[in-house]
Parts: sequence; structure tokens; C-alpha cells
Amino acid sequence: MKTIKNVLIFGAGMMGKNIAFVFSSDPTLDITVYARSDKDLYNSIRENTKALIAAGALTTEELEERLKRIRFTTDLADPNIANTDLVIEAVNEDMQLKKDTFAKLEELCRPDAIFCTNSSVMSPSEISQDLKHRERFVGTHFWNPGHLIPLVEVVKSDATTDEVAEAVMDIMRRVGKKPALCKKDVPGFIANRMQHALWREAISIVEHGIADARTVDEAVKYSFGLRLPQLAPLENADMVGTELTWQIHDYILQHLEDSHRPSPLLEKLRSEGKLGFKSGEGFQKWTPEEIKKSAADLNAYLVRMLYQK
Repeated sequence: MKTIKNVLIFGAGMMGKNIAFVFSSDPTLDITVYARSDKDLYNSIRENTKALIAAGALTTEELEERLKRIRFTTDLADPNIANTDLVIEAVNEDMQLKKDTFAKLEELCRPDAIFCTNSSVMSPSEISQDLKHRERFVGTHFWNPGHLIPLVEVVKSDATTDEVAEAVMDIMRRVGKKPALCKKDVPGFIANRMQHALWREAISIVEHGIADARTVDEAVKYSFGLRLPQLAPLENADMVGTELTWQIHDYILQHLEDSHRPSPLLEKLRSEGKLGFKSGEGFQKWTPEEIKKSAADLNAYLVRMLYQK
């Protein structure tokens, strides 16, 4: 298996800097972050990790030691780029931008460097279709916030070798992530397919007047949502038995939402400018204080769940 020591994070936006912090957990790695212009990278990481420090899951001294392992550059001719073993691209979700980025990286990096694209939806097969060494390209979907959510979906393209996929799985384990191998390059990969199947049904329930949005969210939070981190769907199906699961599905699946287009209710909200937190109203109304509290509560919850703090 390929030995990985030099890691390049290409892009220093919201995801890029969090990914850099994740990789800084391994003191054997040399980490370089590239961005086109100067970024306040280190203070941004300090800001993002405040919840960890407040909860006692990370000390200020530990943070500063990890920041010393991260180099920042705006120079594409930087020797660390040419000598990298692993690249994780974290530019905007734009297909042509990603293709252009990897075309440039293929010129700059060693021919044996592994290329990873951090995308929540875009096909690694399509992104890499024009590269010379498609076999060393793989998708790595970090979930936001990238420094807290453990899962990273490692997505094989139609050309990724098993060796490259396993090398990426291995480095993700080394830096404390929970990698999940997606064997086929399909839209939504693994977790987003399940997440948006749930969202589709939740929106449909509101659209058809079965319950309002707040009630739908509470129904999730105070029932199966509580046990999901411990008892996931297929383990639950085995627990109750595949026979009972079949019986339930034989009755209920015909009644569930199966539309292949976005809900008319969602389209109506969008056309009326009710864009959620961005506008202060979506399925529900939100004050600035509620919006700020939602983000803070999420971070605090994740820290409690992951670090028992």
C-alpha cells in the first residue's frame, strides 16, 4: 500500500481549512494548504474549534501544536505541491472548475500522487474523465462541519483501483475519520441518498397537510432520530426481523412519496423568496437569534456525542 506523508489540501474555504485541521491530528503528516489569495487560515481554524476547546475536548496548547503542522501557500510552484503524495481538492462545487483544477494538478504533481475530490454530489468519474491517470482518482465526501462529522465517503470512480481506494480509506482512519467505501459512483453516494429520501417524505407530509413543519421535525427528533446513532436502519431491520420488515413494507411502501421531482411546496417557497435561514423564512420562520442558536446547538451536540463532553 502506498505510504502517505505529504498531504496537499487544495482550497482554503470552509471545508478546506476544516480538512486541514483533521489531518493535523497525525504528527507524521506534512500538510500544505493552497489558496489563490492570502487567507486568515489559522485564525479561522481557531474560531471553528472554539466549541471543542470550550467542552474540554481540545486544549489551546494542543490546537497551537496542530496548527504548526499546517503550511499555507499561494504559490503553485511550491515544492510541497510537486512532492505531494495525496491531494484533497476542496474548491467550489463547479464541475468545470474541478476538472480544470485537476488538469493543472496533474501537470504539477508527481505521477503517483493520489487525487481526491471533496464533493457531496458530483461524480468522480465525470470530474476525472480527461485525466491521464484516472486509476489514482477517488471521491472523498467530507460532511459539514468537516472537523466534527466522522464520516467520509470514499467513492470509487469507474477507473479507481482497489489499491488507491484502500490507501485513502487507510489515511482517513489514521486521522480519526470513519471512512465508508462507496463501491459505485452513483448520484448522492451513500448517505445523501438516504438523507434526501427522508427529506422528500418529510416535505410531502407538510405539503399534503398531514402535519406542520415543526411537528414533522419533532417527530424525527423524539422518536427514531434518537436511536439512529446507535441503531441504524439495517441493524434495526435485523433486530425486528426481516419477515416483519417485509410485512411492514408490503403495506406501507405503496403509500410513501415516490416523486422524482422536487415538491411543488418546495418550488413555491423558492419562488416566493422564502429561502430558509438565508431569508428568515422557509418551512418555518426564523429570527436571527434562532438561526445563530441552531448552528451553536448543532456544534455543541456533536461535541457531546463524539467526545462525551
